[in-house]
Amino acid sequence: MVVGASIGLGMLVVFISVTDWLGVALSGLLGVSLSTVTLPLILIGYFGVRFTGQGVLTSASRNVLLLWFERRRGLVSGIRGVFVSLGFSLAPLVLALMIDSFGWRGALWLMAGVLTFGFATATLLFLRNSPAEVGLQPDGRSGEHETDHPSVPHSPDRSLSQARSSITFWLYSGGLSIHALFGTAVTFHIVSIFEDAGRSRTEAFAYFLPQALVSTSVNLLASLLVDQQRLKPFLIVMLSAFLVGAVGLIYLDTPWGYALLVGGFGTGGGLWGVISNVGFIRLFGSLHLGEISGLNTSLTVFASAIGPFLFSLGHDLFGTYASAEILCAAAILCLLIAAIAIRQPEDFRPVRV
Repeated sequence: MVVGASIGLGMLVVFISVTDWLGVALSGLLGVSLSTVTLPLILIGYFGVRFTGQGVLTSASRNVLLLWFERRRGLVSGIRGVFVSLGFSLAPLVLALMIDSFGWRGALWLMAGVLTFGFATATLLFLRNSPAEVGLQPDGRSGEHETDHPSVPHSPDRSLSQARSSITFWLYSGGLSIHALFGTAVTFHIVSIFEDAGRSRTEAFAYFLPQALVSTSVNLLASLLVDQQRLKPFLIVMLSAFLVGAVGLIYLDTPWGYALLVGGFGTGGGLWGVISNVGFIRLFGSLHLGEISGLNTSLTVFASAIGPFLFSLGHDLFGTYASAEILCAAAILCLLIAAIAIRQPEDFRPVRV
C-alpha cells in the first residue's frame, strides 16, 4: 500500500503541475470558459494529494512502524516524529526555495520524481508489513524470550464500532483535527497573515525554523515519557499549547504575540506527533488499528482541507483573519475543557514488570 500510495501521489503531483495546460485544452475542446474546467481539475488534484499523501501514505507508514515495536513504541514514534515535525515545519521554506530555483512547475516535477522513483523504490526494497512476515518478533525479541519484560496492562483490542461509540476517540480525534485545520490554514496563508500583522514575507518564512526546533525538542522529550505515562496529560498540554499559540496569532502584531505563536504551536505540534503515533494503538489495541486510525486520518485530512478555505472566507467577509482565528481558539478551548472534565476509561498508565 505504501508503494502504491507513493506512486499515486507522484502521479497526482504531476497532474497538478499541468492543470493549466489541461484547462486550456479542455476549454477549447468543450467550448466552455477556462474557469469552468480549471476549478474541477484543481479540486481533483488537491483532494487526490490529500487522500494519497496525508491520508493513505501517512496512516499506512505509521501503522506499519507501530507493529514492529511494543516496549519502546513511544520512543520509536518520537524518533519518527522528529522527521515528521521537521518536515511539516520546514516544508513551506523548502518549497519556497524550490519555487525560486525551478519555478512552481519544476518544483512539482522534482517532488514527483523523488516520490515515484526514489521513495517508492526504497519502500519496495526495504519495507515489510510486520515482523512475523520475515520470522521476527516485535522489538527484536526471540521467540523463547517473548514474555520477558512485558508491558501490562494491555489495552484490549476494540473494533471500529466500539471506538466510534467511545467519547475518548472523539476527544483525541477532535484534538488532532483542530490542529490539522488551524495549522494548515496558517501555513497556507502565512505570508498574508503576517502582512496583516504588519510583518514582512521574510519574517513569515523565518517563523518556521524556531517553530520546528521547539516542535522537535518537545516531540523527543514527550516520546521518552509517554511509554510510562497516561495519555490524558499529553492531550491536555497539547490543547493548552494550541490555545496559547492561537492567542499569539491573534496578537501577532506584538513581540509577545510572536513568541506565543512559536512556543504554542511548536509545543502543540510536537505533542500532536506523539499522540497521533501512539494514541490509538494504546487506547484501542492493534487488531483493528488500520480501521480506527484510518477514521481519524479521514477526519484530520478533511479538517486540514477545509482550514485554508475557512480562513480565506473569513478574510473575504471581514477583511481580516481574526474571526477565523477566534473561532479556532474557541473550539480548542471547548476541547480542552472536555479533555480535562471527561473520564477516559480506555487510557491507562503502562506498568513494567
